[in-house]
Amino acid sequence: MLTETDFVKVTFTKSISRLDQSPPNRMPEVAFAGRSNVGKSSLLNAIFQRKNLVKTSSTPGKTQLINYFNIADKFYCVDLPGYGFARIPKAQKGNWKQMIETYITKNDNLKKVYVLIDSRRDLMQNDSEMISWLDYINVDYSIVLSKTDKLSKNEKMLSLKKYKAHFIEKEIIPFSIKNEQYIKNLKKCIIRDIG
Repeated sequence: MLTETDFVKVTFTKSISRLDQSPPNRMPEVAFAGRSNVGKSSLLNAIFQRKNLVKTSSTPGKTQLINYFNIADKFYCVDLPGYGFARIPKAQKGNWKQMIETYITKNDNLKKVYVLIDSRRDLMQNDSEMISWLDYINVDYSIVLSKTDKLSKNEKMLSLKKYKAHFIEKEIIPFSIKNEQYIKNLKKCIIRDIG
């Protein structure tokens, strides 16, 4: 039985560039996707209650491989490379795209993808493309609105309303690394999705 306290029993397992390099210990997986610098690494550190387990950077494109984190030997949280404006060569971007596509489409252990979107911004083309693709291949996902602490109460409400109207049938999860209730809520969503 998975509980919220299991999230602190986390170890970094490995980084991979191909699905056949996945950890041999097969367990359910939830993956975190989003544009470069949207806050995936900070989100993971927050739910793990660690400062620097997941490397964060103000430079977009820090995460260049698929990173596996073992949660209490019960499931994996998987940090995917950011897409979008990272200043990297075009060939490398192509490699990342292929790596993410293979990971998502060929992975029988994947239970859910959490797509992070910056709550302060309108939906970007890269986000829209990612979400349309997940719909097309019929992969289950939820939208996580990151960085809500950078909005006023009114702005946060408007952002949530806007995204709920845009994604009528999808779960929208507000998140901030500074809001304990939001962190707790995301953990509950993951526990539910792991089943």
